[in-house]
Amino acid sequence: MIRVKFLGAALQVTGSCYLLSIDGLNCLVDCGLYQEREFQARNWNPFPFPPQQIDYILLTHAHLDHCGLIPKIVREGFGGKIICTSPTSEILPIVLYDTAKLQEEDAQIKKKRHEREGRRGPYPEIPLYTTADVDRVFPHIEAVDYHQKISLGSGVEAVFHEAGHILGSAIIEISTRNGERPRRILFSGDLGQWNKPLVRDPETFPEADYIFLEATYGDREHDHPEQVSERLAENVNLVYSRGGNLVIPTFAIERAQELMFHLSRLIREKKIPQLPVFLDSPMAVSVTNVFSHYLKYLDEESKALFTSGENPFEFPGLKLIQNFDDSRMIEKTSGSAIIMAGSGMCTGGRIKQHLVNNITRPESTVLFVGYQARGTLGRQILEGQSPVRIYGQMYQVRATIDQIQGFSAHADRAQLWKWLNFLKKPPQKIFLTHGEKEVIQSFGQEIRAKAGWAVGIPDYLEEYSLD
Repeated sequence: MIRVKFLGAALQVTGSCYLLSIDGLNCLVDCGLYQEREFQARNWNPFPFPPQQIDYILLTHAHLDHCGLIPKIVREGFGGKIICTSPTSEILPIVLYDTAKLQEEDAQIKKKRHEREGRRGPYPEIPLYTTADVDRVFPHIEAVDYHQKISLGSGVEAVFHEAGHILGSAIIEISTRNGERPRRILFSGDLGQWNKPLVRDPETFPEADYIFLEATYGDREHDHPEQVSERLAENVNLVYSRGGNLVIPTFAIERAQELMFHLSRLIREKKIPQLPVFLDSPMAVSVTNVFSHYLKYLDEESKALFTSGENPFEFPGLKLIQNFDDSRMIEKTSGSAIIMAGSGMCTGGRIKQHLVNNITRPESTVLFVGYQARGTLGRQILEGQSPVRIYGQMYQVRATIDQIQGFSAHADRAQLWKWLNFLKKPPQKIFLTHGEKEVIQSFGQEIRAKAGWAVGIPDYLEEYSLD
């Protein structure tokens, strides 16, 4: 008996978590944090299963919406193994410790503000988990290589394949038998784009019985890769001509490094002026250092840059900001600057202070380079809401707002089809996850119409039997 239960990223984007049960073996694929405001209460709810009954967590990658509830599940009784690739095992502590510290800081700030305002917030004024909870995670981690077969027991094997999304990201292949019939199950995790700098292209498969496919961008296509650098240069040159700042809400893993890759090239080719470039994210700085440990995981172009001595993460004007005092001094910089700071959806972190300093300035630009989930501050700004609430205060949006889709680490509609077209025969069923309801339904209809394949669009807590 093979069953799967959808515990997150079902008709929404974040909170990735699947419960896969095979003949008494219980595995979670991912254990992610909910980031959309309307679903954040789920982070505080008890898990919809006894954590001590889970044998394995198979982790596709170290983005928060895939790994962010791991400290909570360990605290509440999970005692099994967390299996992931070697780069993910090194990035995971950076992400979880950073998140725990932010949770602790935000809880203190909210408590003081609510006491001052004489009210209580919708969530407990305590951190979801602490750095001490994160400490307990790491004895459970087992790092594996791509293509290494891992026996999970009960005749079940797992293999991690390159997903092309971020450093160490994986498509997880599960092989088992249902009676006498072999079964091949694929969890795409977050599927990357082809021909991106830094990471390799996603691996493809000739066949699979069941596919759990992300469809975040299943209704649109990204900018052409050549347009990404051009549009980034246009934004830099515009703020320079106005005397403003270019503020970029930045995901610490992959997006920050890809931005540095492009800025480095634009500066060396003299397509943009040499401005101060601040990477104001301790997590992004730490993750950037991890890349040098895993050159074999990078694409050929990036490996060649590193080995030739032209490190794409080192260029004139770049300043890596670690401590908070240095972060606050950025606003005193004279002239124009490029400010990259987390979080990528503006839900917390240092980006909020930079928005406070720039969002009311017509000469500045806020440039989005990644997905903005519904209900987040980033989505509100991108959709034109004004004023917006930051740190409990309202601010008019007078800065220019722009977005470059081509920076996304996710496959778009055309690239999802490219990946699916490598299949030589129809799967029994494709389950679409990691997308807003309208996007998932649109892409599901397209698959049915074009390929004639069976498509499942699961809802939260829905359970299916895989025969």
